[in-house]
Amino acid sequence: MKILVTVKRVPDPEMKPKFKGASLDLSSASWVVNTFDEYAVETALRLTENGATGERFGEVVVLSIGPKDASQQLRSALAMGADRAILVDALDENLDSDSVARIVQAVVSREKPDLLLMGKQAVDGDANQAGQVVAGLLGWAQATFAAEVSLAADAKSVLVSREVDSGVESKRIPLPGVVTVDLRIVAPKAVKNGKTPDSHAYADGPRYASLKGIMAAKKKEIKELKLADLGVSVTPKVKWISVEPPPARKAGIKVGDVQELVKRLHDEAKVL
Repeated sequence: MKILVTVKRVPDPEMKPKFKGASLDLSSASWVVNTFDEYAVETALRLTENGATGERFGEVVVLSIGPKDASQQLRSALAMGADRAILVDALDENLDSDSVARIVQAVVSREKPDLLLMGKQAVDGDANQAGQVVAGLLGWAQATFAAEVSLAADAKSVLVSREVDSGVESKRIPLPGVVTVDLRIVAPKAVKNGKTPDSHAYADGPRYASLKGIMAAKKKEIKELKLADLGVSVTPKVKWISVEPPPARKAGIKVGDVQELVKRLHDEAKVL
C-alpha cells in the first residue's frame, strides 16, 4: 500500500505573535510540523506496519509545499518512519487552499498513491479546505475529520469514523480516496490495518523519532520540484488583506460581596 501524506510547516503556536504593519512578522519565527499533519503521518505509519513487530509492508511518502527550509519539517517526518519526501518550491504568501489542492493533485497524478492522508486543517490559517478541494479535483471519495480508520482486508476500502453532534458517524469509502484526520486518530487503538494484532495498543499520540530514525532520515530522499515541473500555474483566489491583534481586554473589577456583584451585573454589564 502506498500512502501520500501532506506536511505543512507552520510557525510554532507557542510563540508570541509579532506584527509588522498590517501583517505578521515571521522573520524570527521558529517553524514546526503542523499538528494535524503530524497526526496524518502517524496514521500512515500505523496503516503500513505491524505495530507489534515493527514490520513494514507499505510505503509512506510525505509532501510539503514551501521554501527550501521546509525540508527540516520533512526530515522530522522521515525520522518518524516515512520512506521518502517531496518538496515543491513555493512561498506561503503566494498560496491559498485552492492553489495547494491543485499542486497536491499534480503530485498525486505522478505518485498514484492508494490513499491521500491530510491533516484536517493547518493551525496557522485554519481554513479546513484543501482536503475537500483536492478530493473534488481528483474525483475521489473523501472522509474528513477522521477519529478512527480501519483498512479493509482486501485493502480496497477504508472504514472511517468521526465525531458528530449526535455521536459517532462511520462510512466506508473506496480506495484511492482522501482522508483528513482529527486529533483522536492518534488514540492507542484508533487505526486498524488487519496486520497489527488487536491486542496491541500504541502509545497515545504521535511517535517520537528515535536516534536511529533521526540518523536514517539524513539518508532518505527529498525530491525537490518546482511548479513548472508539475505543469501547475497557481493564482491565489484568496488574499490576506491585513492581520491585527484583538483589542486589549479591560482589567477585571473586584467586588466586596455578592450583593455588589449582582448589582454590577444588572446595572453595568446588563446581563441580569
